[in-house]
Formats: sequence, structure tokens, C-alpha cells
Amino acid sequence: MVEEAKNLLDWSQWGRQWIEHLRRHKPLNRELERHLHKFEETFTRIGREASKLGSTLESDELPALITRAEQVQEQFHHFLRLAQLSEDEENLAGEGKEPVQESMNAQPAVVEEVQVPVVPEPVSYPGAREPVRAARPVAVGRHTLPPLPYAYNALEPYIDEATMQIHHTKLHQKYVDDLNTAERKLAEARESGNFDLIRHWERELAFNGAGHYLHTIFWPSMSPNGGGTPSGDLAAAINRYFGSYDAFKRQFSQAAEKVEGPGWAILVWSPRTHHLEILTAEKHQNLSQWDVIPLLALDVWEHAYFLAYQNQRDKYVENWWNIVNWPYVEERFEKARKLRWEPY
Repeated sequence: MVEEAKNLLDWSQWGRQWIEHLRRHKPLNRELERHLHKFEETFTRIGREASKLGSTLESDELPALITRAEQVQEQFHHFLRLAQLSEDEENLAGEGKEPVQESMNAQPAVVEEVQVPVVPEPVSYPGAREPVRAARPVAVGRHTLPPLPYAYNALEPYIDEATMQIHHTKLHQKYVDDLNTAERKLAEARESGNFDLIRHWERELAFNGAGHYLHTIFWPSMSPNGGGTPSGDLAAAINRYFGSYDAFKRQFSQAAEKVEGPGWAILVWSPRTHHLEILTAEKHQNLSQWDVIPLLALDVWEHAYFLAYQNQRDKYVENWWNIVNWPYVEERFEKARKLRWEPY
């Protein structure tokens, strides 16, 4: 089966899983359910066509099918935004404000066989990231280096340009490359049934995967316009659990300074205990807890600060607070706090 056809099959399954999730957790009116049904039919149809093409090494139909899938994905992204908007409207109605009913009854735009209501642009605030686009799952061994949301010299004088260049383009890229290698080697092991090197590749998967994911959180956690203090629900949650922002900051800084060897200090949300917590990780994964969601991560590997601070990790940590991008952390918190497990 050609790789592109396999990716389309994965994408088709992803779409149907999202639809199942929406039906379970979202109040959908008849109009939205009608559109949802059309999407479900389209995901299924494209998956079937991809399956038929999977055994064909060369097919003129495959590029057209991929283009069609990309169009459907863009439309489904708009649909997901509309489903979220309906929730926001309910909240507004509960506050006595006038909901924006026009957006729910907008005329659909026709592309291919799917019709999707037109959705207004979301309201943004300074420092906010754009909403994450709906995307197909990352294929085995296909992770990529995320771009920085600012220039390499934008965080000076707190973090120098040379450090940022090396840290991002060399070191983070190495984690991405080695994660992809580990995933491909494990895929080969599953195919061949030979797991003689399973311990090595599982360690590579954990180390490089954790390194890639934590750095992907780390970059947008900083901003040239950062600093100050958090606000809103995150500020309230910090005060509630740590006693005050100053107490939280002291504990986080001390945790970062005293990580043994290279590692991280991480503010997390725990869906199990329903509160925030500060954790550290030696390397990227040692001593960490599972079942928590990272909100704010500080890299205290020497490569993150040595050119400018040498062995003065405490000075690096102190200055880092001037570039914390709190709106990004607040955005992650708002999403994370909706996930709660039964406490034990």
C-alpha cells in the first residue's frame, strides 16, 4: 500500500473519531447535525476510495483524492470552530448578553459534496496564538520542527541570539530527527516481529519525544512582550493552591535552580487532583508524573543559557521571568482545566 493512501486512511479514521467525540460532548442542533452527517459520509467515502487505491503503486486518482481531502479538512476546521462558538453563545446567553444567532443560520458555502456554515473570525487578544487548525495525525516518523513565534534576537537581553539559534535549529531539530528515527525503527520491529532492540528504541522514543514536546511548549511560553503576572482564572488557581503568586514564583524558581543535571521545571494541571502543581524532570522524562498536562515549562539544560550565563543558572532563571508569555499559559490552562479524572 502506498504511503499516501495509508495517510488518507488514517485521516479518514481521525475525522470519524472527531465526529463521534462531538456527538458525545457537544449540544448540536438539527442544522449542525445535518452538516455533521455530511462530513461523516465524506470521510467514509474518501477512506474507501483510498483503500481501493492502496494496492496500486501508481495511480492518477490519488493526487486528486488528496486535494479533495485537504478541502474537506479545511471545511471541517470551520465546523469545529462553529461548534465551539455555539458553546460561547450559550455562556453569553447565561450572562444576559445577546447571542450571535446569525452565525448559526448563515448560508452554507458549497465546496465538493460538503456544505459548511460560514464562521466569523474568532476574537483574539494581544499575545494570543491563532486557533490550532484541525489536522490529520502525525504519520510515523514525520514530526517536524515548529517555527519560532518571534525572531532569534527578540528575547535579548534575557536570552541571546546565538543561544536561540543553536537551541532551536540544532538541538531541538536533533530531538525531532531522533524521535522520527525511533518511531520508524519501532514500526519496522512491528512489521518484522523482531523486538531484540526494543529497550533501546523505547528509550530513544521517550527521551526524544519528551524533548520535542517540551520544547514545543517552551518556545511560545516566552515572548518579547512577556513578563508581569498571570491574570484571570489562572491567577486565581495559582493563589488558591500556592497561597500567592510570589509563593508560586519562589517555588518554581527554586525547583528550576535545583534540578540535578540537565532538565526542566514545569507547571502542570492535574486532571486527577483538580489542581496545579510544580514538577521537575531530569533529562526530559525522568522523575516526571504521568496523567498531568504541562502548562509552562522552563528549560534548564546548560545549552539553554551557558553562552550568556555560564554556570549562573540562578541568574538565568531570575531573568527568564521577564519573558514569560502568560496569555499563552492561560490559554493552555483554560483548555486543560476542562479535563478532569475521578480523583484517587
